[in-house]
Amino acid sequence: MIKNYWSKGSKQKKRVIIFSIILLAVLFFLRDDYQPALLFVRKFIFIIVLCLSFLFLGLRKFRKSASTGNRIGILFFLSLFFGALYYVGWSMNFYDYMKTYNVFNDLNKVEINELPLTQNERIQPLRNIFSMANESVGETKDVSLPHLVRVDGHNQWTMAIQPTEKYVWQGIKDNTEEVFSVSSTTPFPRFSSENRIPVTFSIGESLKFSRNTYNAVVQRLNPWMLFNYEPSDTYYMKNDKGAWVEVVSLIKWKGFFFPYPTFGGVMVIENGEHDVKDYLERITIGKGTYISPEEMKNFAYLTKQNTLSESVSRLQAESLKFLAGFSDPLPWNMESAVKIPEAPKDQNAQPYVTDFNFSDSKTDAYSGLYHWFGLEPVGNERTSLSYSVFIPADGTDKLYYYDHASKKQGYAGVSAMPLKVKESKKEYDWNSNTPVEFRPYIKEIAGRKRMFFLGTVSTISANNPEQFDGSATPDLALVDSEYRDVVWINAKKPSTWNEEVYSQLNEAWRTSEGTNIYFEKEHTVLEKNQQILDSIKLLSKQEMKRKEIEKLQKQIDSIKNNQ
Repeated sequence: MIKNYWSKGSKQKKRVIIFSIILLAVLFFLRDDYQPALLFVRKFIFIIVLCLSFLFLGLRKFRKSASTGNRIGILFFLSLFFGALYYVGWSMNFYDYMKTYNVFNDLNKVEINELPLTQNERIQPLRNIFSMANESVGETKDVSLPHLVRVDGHNQWTMAIQPTEKYVWQGIKDNTEEVFSVSSTTPFPRFSSENRIPVTFSIGESLKFSRNTYNAVVQRLNPWMLFNYEPSDTYYMKNDKGAWVEVVSLIKWKGFFFPYPTFGGVMVIENGEHDVKDYLERITIGKGTYISPEEMKNFAYLTKQNTLSESVSRLQAESLKFLAGFSDPLPWNMESAVKIPEAPKDQNAQPYVTDFNFSDSKTDAYSGLYHWFGLEPVGNERTSLSYSVFIPADGTDKLYYYDHASKKQGYAGVSAMPLKVKESKKEYDWNSNTPVEFRPYIKEIAGRKRMFFLGTVSTISANNPEQFDGSATPDLALVDSEYRDVVWINAKKPSTWNEEVYSQLNEAWRTSEGTNIYFEKEHTVLEKNQQILDSIKLLSKQEMKRKEIEKLQKQIDSIKNNQ
């Protein structure tokens, strides 16, 4: 058709050339707009090829057949095939089942026999931080979703103060000019002065057109990456030079039969004002520096960091339901099938980014930030803890898991925690307050490692369920996952938590475990020396008293002998 039109004359040739140039320009400049369609084809490539093949063969057979009965039979067969494909693939989630199985086969799984200790416990849950940050900005500003990252060797909640999406003009003309960086280990997060970092990003999550983070990153992808990569979570952190950067986690789709997502590295966007040169770069080749998973080890600020997309880690953790075999999650088996417990509406769901210390766990795992999951049996009435899953937050190709079920530890899982906390404080108004985000708290107390869940009581607005109370001194509760007891702790004094736990539970532990190990505070060198000096003085006094008694005894014996 185009060939015939081209051969009609020079006028038609010019039109074809102009139309081709316009089409190529549209395909080039609007890559970010049609890339979701390319990803759709990539994600369902096997199903699309299968459907088109059956449709082509069926229609060809239909056209060649002269009999009405045969044609009706062919249409009935095609309808039956596509109906069965939809029912099995989507209604029964067989497609997701196979995708998750491919993730399981691709994972580098490592079973550990000893739980790591937690360190640098974060006090406030994510939603509290998000609410307090929004309380600290004006009408024309929004706050991006907080993420826990490492900044200058400390765990910080970081989020961008960006132009609001409510007013389109702000996103067109303004930049992201500030970043919140708030300590995660303090009960008193401050959203002012030194925690409000002045830094300009011309690329932002709420900005419009080519200055939008998603658009800029997609424009940066080469043609092959357009089909296989997609931007995910956005993090704000410092690079090795101490400058603030925007780090966008990438998801890479692998495989032909039931493609599955994996960690695809990061795109790093540097801060700075935009100018004409910057504008031309954005609309042509996008913005950002791509760093592959293999190259990330060359950048200190990206190692032991939080850069892994949570959608990828969730699928990796969920895939452990295949540990007992391909058919185990099917309804007639399910001997060891597990699930990620669902968080109540509007609360932060697993994974919980937690700082773990693996130094004494006899593995090659680093100590730092991990995505933690507490997997439970699939039944709604089952709330025991089956597996603890530790996925390196920097995208390292490892997954560590601890099998609580096979060790018959009988630990209660995250789903069981809210009711236990509510039962322990019946005087609370639990209609407006609720315990949220039960993250792991693992410490060595009274002779062995013990696992608790640390939960925070938050007040949720009745008018806006996404608005959580951002109290600077939240009520905290530690729940012993083995003994099911709730210990209310002082948020202002994390150094006393272990002692508070021991004070409440030591008798129960000694009764059950037959141990007689008492909690002792760590003493300073001066305190230890003072103890030694006091002991010497006590011994000296005792020796003097002993000698005085012996002298008196001799006098008594002498008197008795003279009588």
